[in-house]
Amino acid sequence: MNRPAYVPADTVWHLISMRPQGQHDTLRSAAARLGARTVALSPWRLQMRTDEATREQLAAARTCDRLVFTSPAAAEAAARLLPLAELRAGSVVAVGEGTARALRRRGAVNVQAPTRMDSEGLLALPAMQHLQGLRVALVTAPGGRGVIAAQVRERGATLQRIDVYERLPLPVSKATIARLQALPQPYVVAISSGEALQTVLPYLPPALLQQWQDAVAVAASARLATLAAELGFRNISVAAGPLPGQLASAAHAAVFPAAG
Repeated sequence: MNRPAYVPADTVWHLISMRPQGQHDTLRSAAARLGARTVALSPWRLQMRTDEATREQLAAARTCDRLVFTSPAAAEAAARLLPLAELRAGSVVAVGEGTARALRRRGAVNVQAPTRMDSEGLLALPAMQHLQGLRVALVTAPGGRGVIAAQVRERGATLQRIDVYERLPLPVSKATIARLQALPQPYVVAISSGEALQTVLPYLPPALLQQWQDAVAVAASARLATLAAELGFRNISVAAGPLPGQLASAAHAAVFPAAG
C-alpha cells in the first residue's frame, strides 16, 4: 500500500459514497463528525417488491429452519410484506449488525448476527453450521451474495431464494463526472459493495479512473479490498466493518495517519 503524504489536520477532505440513492445520510453524518464532506454517487436506487407472489414466498418461508437476511434493505422490504414478529425465534440470521438492528426494529426476535459483518462472517455463525437436511431461505435482492447461496447448498441444505427488493441502475450523469473531476485531494473512495464499485467504474473517463486508483480507498471487508486491488486500486485500507462509523473512521485514519 502506498502511504499518503502528511496531511494537515485542518485540511478539508471528501468521502465518496456509492450507496443506493437516498441512503447516504448515515455515512454523511458519520463522515461530517470527522470533518469530511460526502459526495453521493449512487449506482442504483432500491425498489421494494410488494407483489402477491413475493408475499406468498416470504409467508411460506416462515417455516424454514433459517431465514438469512442479507441487508437492512432486505429487512425493511420483508417487513412491508408481513410482520417480522411472525418469524420463528431463533431462525432469523442477519449478515451484520445493521441488518440485525433493522430486523429487531421491525419486530424480529432473537436475531443472530456475526461480529465480522460479511458473507464469510455469517457463514461462520454456529447457526449456519450443520445444515444438512435443513431448509434455508435467503431474503435478498437479485445479484450478489453468491458465496452464501453456494455454501448453504454445499453444506447440505435446501435453499429458497426470496428477492424482496431490486436494484434499478442509475446512470452517472455528466454533471457528477464533472464534479468528481474537480474534486480536490484528499478524498477517499468508500467501498461497501463490490457490485456498486464495478457498476460505477466504467462511467469514469480514463484520467479520472486513474485518479481513483491512486486515491485512498477504504473497503468494508478484506474480500472487497482484494476486489479493489484487482481493479487497480493501490492505496487500500480495510475498515473494521461496513457500518458508516467504521468506514468513516477508517477513511479518516487513512487520510490523517498521525491522527488515526
